Amino acid sequence: MFRRVLVANRGEIALRIIRACEELGIETVAVYSTADVDCLHVERATQKVCIGPPDPRKSYLSIPSLIAAAKNSGCEAVHPGYGFLAESASFAEACAANGLTFIGPAVDSIRALGDKSLAKQLMADAGLPIIPGSPGPVADTAEAQAWAARVGYPVMLKAAAGGGGRGMRRVETAAELERSYRAAAAEAEGAFGDGGLYVEKVIVEPRHVEIQIVGDGKGGVATFVERDCSIQRRHQKVLEETPSPAIAGSVRERMQSEVAEACSALKYAGAGTVEFLVDAEGNYYFMEMNTRVQVEHPITEVLSGVDIVKEQIRVAAGHGLSRQGPQAYAGHAMEFRINAEDPARGYTPQAGVIKRLRLPGGPGVRVDTHVYQGYSVPPYYDSLLAKLIVWDGDRDSCLSRGRRALAELLVEGVPTTRDLHLAILRHPDFVRGRYSTSFLERSL
Repeated sequence: MFRRVLVANRGEIALRIIRACEELGIETVAVYSTADVDCLHVERATQKVCIGPPDPRKSYLSIPSLIAAAKNSGCEAVHPGYGFLAESASFAEACAANGLTFIGPAVDSIRALGDKSLAKQLMADAGLPIIPGSPGPVADTAEAQAWAARVGYPVMLKAAAGGGGRGMRRVETAAELERSYRAAAAEAEGAFGDGGLYVEKVIVEPRHVEIQIVGDGKGGVATFVERDCSIQRRHQKVLEETPSPAIAGSVRERMQSEVAEACSALKYAGAGTVEFLVDAEGNYYFMEMNTRVQVEHPITEVLSGVDIVKEQIRVAAGHGLSRQGPQAYAGHAMEFRINAEDPARGYTPQAGVIKRLRLPGGPGVRVDTHVYQGYSVPPYYDSLLAKLIVWDGDRDSCLSRGRRALAELLVEGVPTTRDLHLAILRHPDFVRGRYSTSFLERSL
């Protein structure tokens, strides 16, 4: 096992990794910007290294700074968490070139699966159903028009080099395409340094469903029951639950089996998530694969009893998987992302000091957070303050526990999305499990 690991991230996920390492007997080195000197992950690590100013490009996204911090502190491995450089092949290559183990997939896997067009082809070759669309980035608006006419409107223009809703535009008619193409390409270029777009058929009123996997790099794969991530705002996940209320048992087994075969064929190593769109008839289509641990991994952990972060570390250290095949699960779980955002102001992120904080507790309640009373929320990073996770024996009981836990949560000093989650849990369509990715804009 590793002796010392650099945690190349901040906040909640950095603290989550530090805790897993501590339980495995591994020392940790926290990196931080000058804006994060009082962040809880810095306090909890064995060592700490300041890597630059608040600007992420000069700190958390600076590969030379991270590599120097790892080498100077005697680390053997680097855990990237999620976001920042977690899916950067260049960062993984730099780690390898400097004798550091990157706790994640092989460089080739990151590069191939990070290219959405190539990922679609790889998964199609492995037998997964693919959303109809262009096989790769289109050359110009004329080729985009041709593909849109071929698959039928509405279509989605998507950035070939990234995700998270950037460089994405839904196009209803041919008349809209040229304007939307220019806007999406410019946004993709600004976000990812690559303005390439591909064209995809829009699945009307879909569910966004994903399968968590962990591979050992030799063909062994553990698969977990699906998560439903359909409650979204501007393509950003807000609330997740597992299992999905829309997936039948036979479909669930087939999805897991096909995903396991595909990831085994790729000899995938580490944690990853295969994401699908599911239509009203239960047909599912591969969308993309994320080559990292997901924000929503805790609901899979509480449902299965498997510590996914520890599995990542064990695989990277050469110890293989604790368990392979479809993982057993019990009950139902939900995760509520508590963001420092003001719904009354278009959900704009808010900085400020947390003047009062009361976290919920009791049976079946978990809170993953890096904040505390008196913590100053910086304006430079993601607005996520905490993840509230609840579990119970069935979905109705989980809903009740979620309402109770959210009512207990108190954050004063910055606005949060707590009340949004309470409104979702009280909406009759959500209670019945009848929702799609357009739920928030249509219903709330």
